[in-house]
Amino acid sequence: MSGRLVHIGSAVVDYVYRIDALPAPGTEKTASSFAQVAGGGFNMMVAASRTGMTVVFGGQLGSGPNGDFLRAAFAAEGIETLTPPSPHMDSGNCVAMISRDAERTFVSWPGAESVLSLDMMAPVSVAPGDWVFTSGYTLSYPGSRDVLTAWIEALPAKIPFVFDPTPIISDIPRSILSRVLGRTTWLSCNAAEAAEIAGPGDVESLAARLLAEHCAQAAGVVIRSAAKGCHIRLADGMAQTVAGFKVDPVDTNGAGDTHIGAFVSALSRGASPFEAARHANAAAAISVTRHGGSSAPTDAEIQTFLSQAAATGAPGQTKKAHQTA
Repeated sequence: MSGRLVHIGSAVVDYVYRIDALPAPGTEKTASSFAQVAGGGFNMMVAASRTGMTVVFGGQLGSGPNGDFLRAAFAAEGIETLTPPSPHMDSGNCVAMISRDAERTFVSWPGAESVLSLDMMAPVSVAPGDWVFTSGYTLSYPGSRDVLTAWIEALPAKIPFVFDPTPIISDIPRSILSRVLGRTTWLSCNAAEAAEIAGPGDVESLAARLLAEHCAQAAGVVIRSAAKGCHIRLADGMAQTVAGFKVDPVDTNGAGDTHIGAFVSALSRGASPFEAARHANAAAAISVTRHGGSSAPTDAEIQTFLSQAAATGAPGQTKKAHQTA
């Protein structure tokens, strides 16, 4: 495999509480378990790394206990941090409440990851074969979005740039969002995020409008639909809905991150976009059967899962690719 994933995003410490259901306003719940884990962009990086891609982090970590915790987590996964710690603040955190139905609710507090400067990003460089990724979280922060957007626009034309707008897309100024989408090579989002950009519609029409009206340089867009799989449309008009896999989920936290990381990793190895999507669907399916946001499988685990699915005739096959107007 050539090149690296250069992740310019936000990594935070997650404080994960497992509860039977969200408490009603003004009431209290006792969690059945608690864990402190690396989260945010870490989950996507882990998915790419465990499937064989070299990953480096070009965002900002803090100088405090949260930053130290994240650096240790990065080192354990073989992810190099390119930038020095912030001398001014610690990394942020996120309280994640995972309910019995495997859904998650977040409350976050930004830290060093929310402040980027050109001086801080000076050590971050890209080389031929590299892939660059960022998420909407980093673009939503007033202290990072202008610098990061200018940095993305200055990327060499042949460097693929992958963008995930994330659920906080409405917090990104439209002017910033438009500039980033204009440089995006691959957009990966869910249907709600796609509609926030392109207006209402089904996934097929949303994908078409995203490419035609918002992502002029994109090779394609991926609209994720959780357990249902994803829909992909390419710049040449080829489109395909890639079915998901039926599993019994215990924790959906990080499933979208896992999907994106596995998808990019497969593309970097030369897989077709539709093959990469099936690979990513399998990775996400495995991840939701495990506790924790950074629960991405290895490439060998994905291949075993796909082989077993094929042997049993389980869902996960694709609808035939078709050319659309």
